[in-house]
Amino acid sequence: MKQQETMPAIAAPPSNGQKLFVRYTLAILIDLVVLGLFNQFWDRVHIEAFSVALMAAALMQLLLQATFKVEHYVSDYFKAKSGAAAKGAYFVSVWFILFISKFIMLGAIELAFSGQIHFDGRFHGAVPFIAVVAVMITAEELVVRIYRRLGDQ
Repeated sequence: MKQQETMPAIAAPPSNGQKLFVRYTLAILIDLVVLGLFNQFWDRVHIEAFSVALMAAALMQLLLQATFKVEHYVSDYFKAKSGAAAKGAYFVSVWFILFISKFIMLGAIELAFSGQIHFDGRFHGAVPFIAVVAVMITAEELVVRIYRRLGDQ
C-alpha cells in the first residue's frame, strides 16, 4: 500500500484525472444552477424535483461534450481543406451539428425523465430549451474566463 503523504492535499499538483473531475463537476453544478433558476423564474421550464434537475444537468453536460467532440471532428476535417466551398461547407456543417444537437438533447431529456422535466413553448419546447442551453454555455464560459483571469494575477 502506498504511504500516505504528509503534505496537505492542496499543495500537491493535481493530476489530469483530478483536473477533469473538477472541470466536469463544476460544469454540472453550473448547469444545475441555471436549470434551477429557469425552473423558479420562467414559467416555460418545469422541473419536478432537485434530484431530477441534478440528473438532467449531468445528462446535458454529457450530451454537450459529445456535441463539442463531433463539432471539433468536423472542424478539423474542414481545416485541412482550402477554398470558399470548403469554408462554406464548414459553416453549414457546424451550424447543422449545433442546431440538430439541441433537438437530440431535448429528446434524450424527455426520454430519460418522461414528464418530470417539461419545456413549454414552440416546437415542443425547443425554443425555451435552446435558451436554457445557451445560458448554460454562457455561464460556463464566464466562469472559465474568471478562473483564467485570476490565474494571470
